Amino acid sequence: MNAQELLQEISDYCRQTGLAESTFGRRAVNDGKLASRLRHGGRITTETLDRIRAFMSTNRNAVARPAVISRMHEASAQRAVSAPALSPASGPMGTPGTASPGGGADPQRNFRFFDNRQKYLLFVNTCSEKWVVGNRVSLELHNIHPRPPALRLFDAGVGDGTVLGRVMRSMHDRFPHTPFYVVGKEISLEDVRLTMQKMSDRFTEHPATVLVLTNLAYADAPWLAVKSLSAASSMVWHEVALTGATSHSFEQQITDLVPFLDENWKAGVSPKTGNPVYERPVVLVVYREDHKFLLDPIIPKPGGTVANYDLVIASQPYRARASLDFKAKRVIAPLSRALGPGGRLIAIHSHGNDPGHEIVQKVWPGDNPFLHDRHQIMKAVKQELGPAGRDLNFNAYADNRSLFRYDMHTLPSEITQESSIGTSTLFAAWNAAIYVAQVEDHRVAEAAADGSYLAATSEVLQKHGALWFYDESYVISRRRE
Repeated sequence: MNAQELLQEISDYCRQTGLAESTFGRRAVNDGKLASRLRHGGRITTETLDRIRAFMSTNRNAVARPAVISRMHEASAQRAVSAPALSPASGPMGTPGTASPGGGADPQRNFRFFDNRQKYLLFVNTCSEKWVVGNRVSLELHNIHPRPPALRLFDAGVGDGTVLGRVMRSMHDRFPHTPFYVVGKEISLEDVRLTMQKMSDRFTEHPATVLVLTNLAYADAPWLAVKSLSAASSMVWHEVALTGATSHSFEQQITDLVPFLDENWKAGVSPKTGNPVYERPVVLVVYREDHKFLLDPIIPKPGGTVANYDLVIASQPYRARASLDFKAKRVIAPLSRALGPGGRLIAIHSHGNDPGHEIVQKVWPGDNPFLHDRHQIMKAVKQELGPAGRDLNFNAYADNRSLFRYDMHTLPSEITQESSIGTSTLFAAWNAAIYVAQVEDHRVAEAAADGSYLAATSEVLQKHGALWFYDESYVISRRRE
């Protein structure tokens, strides 16, 4: 057996049991760095191999039930790795698992809330957040000063592409003759499909566009390069030059990419967090063939890509319940480093203190997932960047500028104190509330068992006559040269 085969066996065992690789190493052979050493070419004796095999054999039956749960969640993640915009990715990628009620980390039970496609799509289609966020981001275009050869945009979590599409339309309105270099990060296969479906008209209206989609982590995606040699050797770099000149022909060619995406844009489950991670790093580059000569200076090449973005969108790039250190170190700090001179990063996350949060607290009194405000995050980012952050400006703004509201769509007469609220409206409101609050599925199931959640939802809706939420924004900008 070679090291790769043994590593795969250990990884499978850890995924089935919910153990971290370091924990496995300590318990099996009293070596927490066992897996790390094997990945870097380390060797073990046959005696150590026998001890590893004996440990897995002895303990496998004791964790039969968690193994079944693991396979269920792995299958679910393969079918529905999502979201986005509120998703985002950690080290190598994926947000950390949520603490279980007992205080420990259970990566299989507490998988990322935003990997539930049905809840995500229902939220996107019943609430105005994507529209409102797109409008808020577009305001930043008035403050950027792109430099040749292109306006450079990075979207740190494309989601279904609604925000990116709206911003790109605003970019064309303001800079109609400037070439665009647009990079979007997204691990979800379904979201990449949805995003690409929205792009055919962008290539028609603004032909001088280079669109790049990648599943790389925040620390790698802006530069389209991975630090790991093993990951770099397996990278899939695919370049597509669209022919023709109509949205219809572009849409057909984009649809033809589906088999490529199905084959390469795959995600597995991290044995450490239980969250989606890419199986192979992928970079997809799309542009118009008839503009290739003009776009040649900005079409990225493997190993030769710069960041220097004029605008970075970080809309819901981390879980609200994630640690402050994770948000600063693994997400916002790397994105800040990717800014070019005069570049601006706009970050947006849920704020709470709204009717949606009120519903959650009626069901789970005292529950507050919105742990860190913009001031705390920016302070932590400053500390993380150290001297590298000296030429950055951290703009928290006052609440009347930082906070903005979005609503759940309802008919004007649908929610009144005099009439009962339709069941479908109640379900949509409940879904939006638990989605924004990132409530894990097992807690939702417990609350749904007695049915009181619908009464709580109805009470809040009738009290306010509507349902709305608040997002919080802040901007980090780099000084112009």
